[in-house]
Amino acid sequence: MTTTILAGPDCTTMAEVRAGVDQVDRELVALLRRRFDYMDAAARIKPERGHVRDEARKAQVIANARGAAEAAGMPGEAIAAIWETLVEASIAYELDAFDRR
Repeated sequence: MTTTILAGPDCTTMAEVRAGVDQVDRELVALLRRRFDYMDAAARIKPERGHVRDEARKAQVIANARGAAEAAGMPGEAIAAIWETLVEASIAYELDAFDRR
């Protein structure tokens, strides 16, 4: 049996809300896999391990996320905090990938 996933505004029960959240979480994980594939590529392309961490780029990525969140009516500070964690996890992943190559 296939469950229909409703848009948030169309939900009338917590079961519908939870089904939607679970679907979005699966989609987010798939998107994160794609993002981490780029970290694999960066680790392959960068000539030195010391080039993995780039604080200026990190700040730019977080600012971009904050701006996009605010433009979408979401809390910029909360999204920036999530992106801080995401970028640090990406850097750690890229360092591991660099070391494996």
